[in-house]
Amino acid sequence: MAETFAVLAETKDGSVRKVAYELLGEARRLAQAWGGGAVSAIVLGPLAAGEADRLAQHGADRIYHVESDALNAYAPEAWADGVKLAVERAKPDTLLIGATALGKDLAPRVAARIKVGLASDCVGFEIEGGQLLARRPIFAAKATGRVAWNASRPRVAGVRPNTFAVPTPDASRKTEVEAIALGTVKTRARVVGQEKADGGMLDVTEANVVVSGGRAMQGPENFEILRKLCGVLGASLGASRAAVDAGWIDHSHQVGQTGKVVNPTLYFAVGISGAIQHLVGMSSSRTIVAINKDKEAPIFKVATYGIVGDLFQVVPALTEELTKVLKE
Repeated sequence: MAETFAVLAETKDGSVRKVAYELLGEARRLAQAWGGGAVSAIVLGPLAAGEADRLAQHGADRIYHVESDALNAYAPEAWADGVKLAVERAKPDTLLIGATALGKDLAPRVAARIKVGLASDCVGFEIEGGQLLARRPIFAAKATGRVAWNASRPRVAGVRPNTFAVPTPDASRKTEVEAIALGTVKTRARVVGQEKADGGMLDVTEANVVVSGGRAMQGPENFEILRKLCGVLGASLGASRAAVDAGWIDHSHQVGQTGKVVNPTLYFAVGISGAIQHLVGMSSSRTIVAINKDKEAPIFKVATYGIVGDLFQVVPALTEELTKVLKE
């Protein structure tokens, strides 16, 4: 029997974020493996022109667009009500939500609203014996567990960004957009404004390349050498908890157990010793380059490549050489 899937298509300033396309591709794969059920996209708040077409081209059979002034900026209570309303219309067997900063806050609220179970931070799915199983890191990412849901539907899963490839868009695909009015929402808090930092950089959870600095950066001014490397590589800037706690860089850059979990193709750990709390947030990166003057630093145990040396000499030299190579 075919199973249906829905994806929360998270947006930023009306544009759909990359993680939504990743989830649509995986939802389409699972739906086809399960008899060819429908795949829906749920969008909350403003949606820029052309974005609905892009969702269709990446696998959405139908789009449920929930509209309300209360959804113009992320407000947990309003958004949870909005997703619940769309789920009641779409009636999916499984709902996938990206484990972004927003998604991690929203997914448990949605699961509680519709009284179902949540599998968080999933990195894979498989169908076994007619049952959907999710794979997720456990024990501080030292192992991977397989979890299943009970009979309640829909299943809700938070999915780590950069886990699945973005599918090749099919320009011939079209879809219908069903507009849903949220109506009046009672909230205990409202968003009065937003402040942006490091404009132009992707969030570290979405970036294919991340350059992170730790305690050995010695001060906020020294993160400039990492920003230069980011500029050359088109990377996003990350940081360890020690650097954030010292006030050298904003918490939005923190990678680790109490920050963000990243899954890039390439991760630079610069001046980061490799405490387990940091490893939880980046150990699934495809390629890890560690730069540290302490050859016994734990980070080297998980690194693909290690450079033992003074970061203030290594990083500028590396930036210079990469600039030359990438210009050729």
